[in-house]
Amino acid sequence: MKALSAAGSTALLTAVSLFSQAVGFLYRVALSRTVGAQVMGLYQLVMPVLSVVMSLTAVGFTVACSNLTAQYHALGDRRAAGQVVRECVLGFLIAFLAVAALAAPLSDWISVRLLGDARTRLGVLLILPCVLLTGLENIHKHYFYGAGQVTAPAVTEICEQVIRAGAVLGLLWRFLPRSPEGSVGLILCGMILCEVFSALTLTLLYRRAQAGAAGEGTCPAALRRRVRAIALPIGWTALLGNLMGAATSVMIPQRLVHSGARVDVAMGEFGVLCGMTVPMLSLPTALIGAMSLVLVPRLARWEALGRRDLAGRQVDRALSAAAACILPAAGVLAVLSPTLGRLLFREPDAGAFAAPLALGVVLSCGEAVLGACLNGLGRQKVHARNSLISGAFQLLVTWVRMGRPGVGLRGYVEGLVLSTVLGLWLNWHAVRRALGLRPDWFRWVLAPGLAAALAALDANLLLRVLAGSGMGAWPRCAVTLAFAALVYLGAMKAMGAARPGQG
Repeated sequence: MKALSAAGSTALLTAVSLFSQAVGFLYRVALSRTVGAQVMGLYQLVMPVLSVVMSLTAVGFTVACSNLTAQYHALGDRRAAGQVVRECVLGFLIAFLAVAALAAPLSDWISVRLLGDARTRLGVLLILPCVLLTGLENIHKHYFYGAGQVTAPAVTEICEQVIRAGAVLGLLWRFLPRSPEGSVGLILCGMILCEVFSALTLTLLYRRAQAGAAGEGTCPAALRRRVRAIALPIGWTALLGNLMGAATSVMIPQRLVHSGARVDVAMGEFGVLCGMTVPMLSLPTALIGAMSLVLVPRLARWEALGRRDLAGRQVDRALSAAAACILPAAGVLAVLSPTLGRLLFREPDAGAFAAPLALGVVLSCGEAVLGACLNGLGRQKVHARNSLISGAFQLLVTWVRMGRPGVGLRGYVEGLVLSTVLGLWLNWHAVRRALGLRPDWFRWVLAPGLAAALAALDANLLLRVLAGSGMGAWPRCAVTLAFAALVYLGAMKAMGAARPGQG
């Protein structure tokens, strides 16, 4: 398989991510309509368990695989790259067996004591086979990312999204109505089916790619130490971050109940916010996921070759591209999300807190890009420290604010925004120190920010005018989106920043 350039890899992965986001979003709309807000709340309560188990077992090894594979391919040693995959798979399997041996017998305690709802027990058990397959899939997928061969995982990702949507919705259509616990179990069974396809496909493609691999290889003991040096800080960071995220997810409905809401109402509000509004506003983050997958191995290569000038140039282009795409998308979605929420989810509260949540999405995207830069530059421990600080701060703010009368879900939104501001600043400070990078505030913030603000304000005005004229909801959303795009591009061109990726 031929390796693509950074721009080609990012373009392909962005297209795949946009497709996946679109399919995933339509799938979530159909899912929420099929099972309702309460089951969506239970599903969102179970998913942090998946994140925690993944961080305990797989996350560190996937980053290590991508990073080290990129370095060995840059040095022309494909045999050593194969050794990296085997070492990461072995480490993942050992970690998974240890975690599964504890989690399975404790599933009832986890569901009742930690998650606060006994109806999540079946979901907790089904998480385990899902993690096993996902971990194997991700390690082999990140081998291809590290090698710069993104076509195989890109095609697999497209198929995976379609199979997941079909499997989950098909199972729900065949076996509903079920209890809320049974509905969550059916969702996870559909996820397991699609992971079987992805894990088998990528494993077979990896073996084909490594057939006849040349190179000297590396010392197994030294390689094991290198893998651990990357995997452990990444894994522990992901674990603690996901534990704090899980604590926040569990805390939200419990604090709502504490403030006087009924359990079913609290779970419904939680499901609307985290299962509908946040995913809708997070659609533009497809670019960030694709960019990070390319950015980490690219920076690892420049670091291995001692070319920090090229690494700095890569970071500059990534930040410019991220700002130019995410800022306008988030601004327009903040305007359209209340209307889209009612149209898509048939929930009057979908789209609540749109403006501050959109700001949180923008800040978290910048934080994520800079975090990927730190991982690619070998600063995993610094990224770990920054993530833990910002995560702990979010948990603290959310707990304090939601405990006050009348605050409710606004406390979660405030914690999200303030913590991402902190995380963004910490990561930027670390990247600047690592590369001696000078900020280009005009291309990174000022030009796209002003253009996005102008587009959002004009879109808001136009949307109101069209609503008053009697135009249907879907047509006025489409017209408003097209108009906002033209305003943004015109403003960027007027400021001489229409091509943010150059330089």
